[in-house]
Formats: sequence, C-alpha cells, structure tokens
Amino acid sequence: MGMKTKIMLGVLCLSALALPAADGAAENEARLTAEVPKVFARAETQFARLIAAMDERGVTTELPRSWTRGVYKTEPPIGWTTGFFPGSLWYLYAYTQKDEWKAAAEAWTARLEPARHYTGNHDMGFMFFCSYGNGIKYGGHGDDYKAVIFDAAAALATRWSEPMGLIRSWDYPKFMQFPVIIDSMMNLEMLEWVAKNGGSRAYDRLARRHADKLDATHFRPDGTAYHVTDWNPKTGKIWARYAWQGACVDGAWARGQAWCVYGYTMMYRETDDARYLARAVKMADWILAAPNLPDDKIPYWDYQAAGIPDAPRDASAAAVMASALLELAKYAGGEKAAAYRARAVEMLLSLASPAYLCAPGECGGFLLKHSVGNLPEDTEIDASINYADYYFLEALLRFIGR
Repeated sequence: MGMKTKIMLGVLCLSALALPAADGAAENEARLTAEVPKVFARAETQFARLIAAMDERGVTTELPRSWTRGVYKTEPPIGWTTGFFPGSLWYLYAYTQKDEWKAAAEAWTARLEPARHYTGNHDMGFMFFCSYGNGIKYGGHGDDYKAVIFDAAAALATRWSEPMGLIRSWDYPKFMQFPVIIDSMMNLEMLEWVAKNGGSRAYDRLARRHADKLDATHFRPDGTAYHVTDWNPKTGKIWARYAWQGACVDGAWARGQAWCVYGYTMMYRETDDARYLARAVKMADWILAAPNLPDDKIPYWDYQAAGIPDAPRDASAAAVMASALLELAKYAGGEKAAAYRARAVEMLLSLASPAYLCAPGECGGFLLKHSVGNLPEDTEIDASINYADYYFLEALLRFIGR
C-alpha cells in the first residue's frame, strides 16, 4: 500500500467498545452547578498569583506555559501555547465581569501581537483565536482584534498545499516530509470565522478540504486517531505514521482523541456537514467505552500507556474532552446527547475536586494539576499546563450556557 508504519516503543494496542449508562446525571449536574462559582473564585486567586510571579521574575514579553516540580516554563509569542493564558483571562472576565480581569486579559493578549504574521507552524488558531478571538467574543473588541486575527489566518494559510489538500503542521523534524497532526483540527475554527466575517471565503474551502482529508486518512477502523501522518509530497501518498506524543503508533494518545472530538464537532457547527458530526460521534463513543479509563474519568496520558494503573493521568485531555462533549451533546440528540453530557459533567466534577484543582497558592498560580505534555520526550509530566486551565474554564462556561 506504499505506506511505512513505524511503531513507537514497539507496542501494538487493542480496544473494546461499549457505551455506559449515565446514572445520577441530575444529581451530578446540581453538584457541578454548585462548584462553578468556587472554581472561578479559585481561578481569580491563582491567576493573580501567576501574574505576580511573572512580574517578580521580570517576564515582560513571554507568556506562562506550565509549572512542573517548582519550575516555570514560559514561551515567546510564537510558542504554540501562548494563546491559552490570555484566553483563560478572557474566560475569567466573562464569568466575573470585573474590569481588572478585562484589563489583564487585554494586556496579556497584546503580548501575542508580534507573532501575528508567524508562518513557522500551523498553531496560529491556538495562539490567536483563543486569545484575540475571545477578546472579540467577551471583551467587546472589534476591528482592532479582527485585523490581528485576519493576519494570523493569512499566515496559517501559507502552510496550505493545494496538491496535498492539507495544511502542513510542522517544518521539522528533518526525517518527516509533510507531517500533519490531529491537533491541526483545532486551528480550523479561525479560518472558518475569518471566512464568515469579511475575510477570504477560500479559507472555508481550505478548512473543509483539510478536515475531509484527515477524515479519510487519519483514523483507524475503531475510530481512534493517529497522532502524526507523514505524507510524501512527490507521490501524494502516506509515507509513515508516528505516535510522537503517544505511547504507540496503533494506540490512542488521550489528548489527541480529545482534539478529534472537539475539532470535528466544531467543524459540524461551522459547516452543517453531517460527515463531521459522524466522525465526532464515532470518536466520542469510543472514548465513553475506552479501555483502562479510571473511575474518576480522568484518562491516563495514553489509553494504552505502560504501567497502568500507575501511569500519569492527563487532566488536560479530560478538560478538552469535557468541553467537546458538552458541545457535541447539543447536536447528537437522544440517548447519545445525554450520555455525552453526563460524561462531561463527571469529568468536570473530578477536575473541580481537590484531587486535580490546585489549592490556593499551589502550582505556581495555575489552576489544575496532573497534566502531561509530552511523556515520550520527558517534558511536563504531572504538570500544571495552561491549556488544561483554558479548556476547563471553557467547559464550565459551556456547562452554564455562557
């Protein structure tokens, strides 16, 4: 078939499917409703500490990314995670309506402006739609923020290959030819927004073609997603697949599966194309019956990770998944909708518990603990990471209908 398959860590993985019931859903909804104001109050305490810590360290141009074992990691504006902390501040303002948080969100969003024309990778949606996009949605910004998003979308579009019908994710590492990762689905929302708000209508075509190509090539028969598919631009065929941040090439990296549900649910919302809804539903059904899922519904960093039940959990994967399932429940209908919402609520209750929510003053000012960035490369393991906080707050806002 002209494809070279590489199995990272030499493990071949299997899974089983079965949908669980959603018992106690009403009680859980009531419990989570009571927790929402507490979590946002905690976010105020924590983010004030985090901002103070950045000021104390003289961090004036970079943005906070993570806290691991007492060490901060920050990134310059071109880092792929830089939109999440400003975006979290916009969520905090959306909930509290306090001017101090709007001012903080504006100040930290402005730090990304120098990267508005960056073309070095595909992550401009993460960077600019989570920050400037939320500033438009919640902060009342108009043409000033819109112009930045238009530039970011134009920069992202430079990575489009018409012959391949794909947006190239990275220009590295050198052994990859034309890598495309499942995370790329998350950057399409910005293209759709620009296409619908006075920008190039061609961006809608790019987003759809990219989503279509992944839908046809990036998934296993059971519905789970590969992390990286590497294409040969000369032949237009798949050259290799890689686990990259996952445990094994034929396994299910937890955050990658969450990106899939989120991205295809979003594309259904933006296009009304039933194929995207079908893809999101198939992946969500697998997740609800995923192997090795702990009782608290916070997955291990990979569903086939070595060392289970002692493998690290990934709160960030749960936060992304909870937010995605809450939106998917709006479109799925019937028993599936109830099951998706019930699972999202279960995840959010766990994240809001002391097991995952940082106590005041802990975690360097981040909100959640026990996330995993990239275990195969031994980075950000059992860490507090900005995208976990972002999608957690987003999910809570979606839960209360904001």
